[in-house]
Amino acid sequence: MGGSGSTRRVTFEADENENITVVKGVRLSDSVIDRMKEPSSPSGRLQSQRRPPGAVNDEELKKRIAEELALERARRDSEAQKRRLKQEQAYVRDEFGKILERERISSNEHLTRAIIRERAATEEERQKAQRFLETRGNVTREQNVCLQAQSSWN
Repeated sequence: MGGSGSTRRVTFEADENENITVVKGVRLSDSVIDRMKEPSSPSGRLQSQRRPPGAVNDEELKKRIAEELALERARRDSEAQKRRLKQEQAYVRDEFGKILERERISSNEHLTRAIIRERAATEEERQKAQRFLETRGNVTREQNVCLQAQSSWN
């Protein structure tokens, strides 16, 4: 921005009415600010036409300043959007981690309950088989007693 091949970066800001009042890196005189605030007049246009080729007219300056402001705002908006995106991604990761942890705990609880049910069913089957064997043994003993009694009668 600027003449004579200057490479110095200059940024601009505007007030709430989009009036350019602050130029970062360059100090503007009151007359330049006043000219920027005034509406363009036909005599001003004639005057700008008579300027030497290296001079920058007010309209070009206003346009450049407005473009620079728009670029600066876009950059700030982009950075803010990137920050929000990173925050949202961190939040989603945290929430996803919490959900996974709850699912893991729930799965472990279901698995533990299933193991307990299976052990109880196995124990019940074992006891049932034991009772059956005891009952069967008692029946067999009774049958043996009956058979011995019959054979002793014969």
